[in-house]
Amino acid sequence: MPHTVSDWMSKPVVVVDPDSSVSYAMTLMRRRNIHSVIVNIGEANPAYGIVTTTDIRDKIAAADRNPAEIAVREIMSGPLILAKPDWTLKECSQIMQKNNIHHLPVADEHGTLVGLISATDIFVAVEEGGWGEGKL
Repeated sequence: MPHTVSDWMSKPVVVVDPDSSVSYAMTLMRRRNIHSVIVNIGEANPAYGIVTTTDIRDKIAAADRNPAEIAVREIMSGPLILAKPDWTLKECSQIMQKNNIHHLPVADEHGTLVGLISATDIFVAVEEGGWGEGKL
């Protein structure tokens, strides 16, 4: 069973502008049943941030802020580490663990976003494929 990032990543990547409202990002996330959106913060060179459901919980709901009045740039994390499609799930997991992150955008050799891998994707891969020496 394949165990590279490209085999388990989600695609397409949902990208929003940094000036988009948090409400807009939340609507995209709910309608597409996803837990994060990537924020394109690079003008000349690709650079990305991320807004997750955890950001919305901690920085909007818990802070009693109106998501319609807040731009995603105010609550996003970034800049982001970009995963490569040919990484193993083990490599990806180790980078996520080391950096205490749950989502990684995936970029090809030209820096173009081609997917998003999450801790949930890795969980599903482990659950479906089992665990054993050399499997991940």
